[in-house]
Amino acid sequence: MKDAFGAPQSLLVLGGTSEIALATARRLIALRTRTVRLAGRPSPALDAAAAELRARGADVRTVDFDALDSESHEAVLGEVFAEGDIDMVLLAFGIAGDQERDEEEPLSAVRVVRTNYTGAVSAGLVCAGALQAQGHGSLVVLSSVAGERVRRADFIYGSSKAGLDTFAQGLGDALHDTGVHVMVVRPGVVRPGAAPDDATETAGAGEAAGTPWIGAPRVEAARLAAARFASAPLEAPSLTTTPDAIAEAIVTGLRRRSETVWVPGSLRAVMSALRHVPRPLFRRLPL
Repeated sequence: MKDAFGAPQSLLVLGGTSEIALATARRLIALRTRTVRLAGRPSPALDAAAAELRARGADVRTVDFDALDSESHEAVLGEVFAEGDIDMVLLAFGIAGDQERDEEEPLSAVRVVRTNYTGAVSAGLVCAGALQAQGHGSLVVLSSVAGERVRRADFIYGSSKAGLDTFAQGLGDALHDTGVHVMVVRPGVVRPGAAPDDATETAGAGEAAGTPWIGAPRVEAARLAAARFASAPLEAPSLTTTPDAIAEAIVTGLRRRSETVWVPGSLRAVMSALRHVPRPLFRRLPL
């Protein structure tokens, strides 16, 4: 069960080598999380992640999990829940893909979609059912602002995140009043240094300085958003975030029982404006 401060005592990470997930696990361990299960493909990186978290005082075990093997999810994840209640599941696996290659090789594109969306639907439903059966717990889903308004530059990845995001929202509605809390996390661009596989977000719009569009009419908001993004490159420092910042936002969101968390927070206003930019204008933005 969660402690008096809302911190989970047990954590299951799907995507156990994710920089974002590991940053979150470190913060939670500092807040008295004692049991951690890292699920992912067997690798030296997964073993090293487990060893690091053990050194911080947690009981850590790795779980052989493959996002693409949906038929195994019920058995693999069922074994984890059979060991005892899980207070929090962090669904953090995903791949960015290579847009140019994926457009030329449809099977490569399908792998991105199967990992980011189909695999997440399968694992998410299994975990949601287990959390509902135990009567409590949080399911935190790592989405991306890339799914809020899909760009030409990464529309295959973005479409997979759009599907994941809407799935997670619907799942949250389905589980409302069951004791299970679903939280969707939408990070902006994550600065280099995070691994590209097992859940690192590397695409999407980031934070622009200030939020002058709040309360403005939609047409004017669209015009201002277009002007702002035309004058600032997407990878500018003010438009990025870090795994540690995302982890801090996740912990805060858990305490508040938020349904949606934007990182940085002002992305909410930025994306609200960009959603209303007409497509002919949106195509010309350097996003």
